[in-house]
Amino acid sequence: MGQDDEGVIGRRGSQPKGIARRQEILDRAIEVFRERGAHGTSLRKIAEAIGVSHAALLHYFDSREQLLVAVYKHAEDSRVDSPDLRPGIDTMIEAAIRNVEVPGLVTLYSTLLAASLETDSGVGREFFTARFTGLRATMTESLQRQQAEGLVRDDVSAEHLASLLIAASDGLQIQWLLDPAVGLESTLRTLGALLRPPA
Repeated sequence: MGQDDEGVIGRRGSQPKGIARRQEILDRAIEVFRERGAHGTSLRKIAEAIGVSHAALLHYFDSREQLLVAVYKHAEDSRVDSPDLRPGIDTMIEAAIRNVEVPGLVTLYSTLLAASLETDSGVGREFFTARFTGLRATMTESLQRQQAEGLVRDDVSAEHLASLLIAASDGLQIQWLLDPAVGLESTLRTLGALLRPPA
């Protein structure tokens, strides 16, 4: 079982109480991963860490991968970008600033993304494929508007710029996980300067 028509990973629950319980599990799990990451922890150990039974987790999620992807999606859906920011370098910088504060989720994201490349990966591959497709489309549309306004250089296609921004952000996060001295925000600001039209 992957995502349903509304993008819910696992089982939603059929009654309001069940829906609320699932939400509570995801909220608790996010806090655990903020502190400790997901480092090879079994579904049973995750249940212990968030204070629920193993059976309760299995009621909503078929596998560890499904739970972890749902946790990351829930964390991402809970974030609120500043309303004055348009998708592009500014939103990448804002995300980088937030991510520095939650290294457990950055590790979770990187781990899940790497695992999604395995041929037997189902829910992870489905989630990240859809995520990148949607992110590229949103960012491309925004960059095209910014190019038309003269805010972003127009000698490179907006589609290529969108893909490069996503790649730069993900790659910098991995470098930062390995060496926290790597400047996520400052390096992305440098990239932003390179995207501006030549004087």
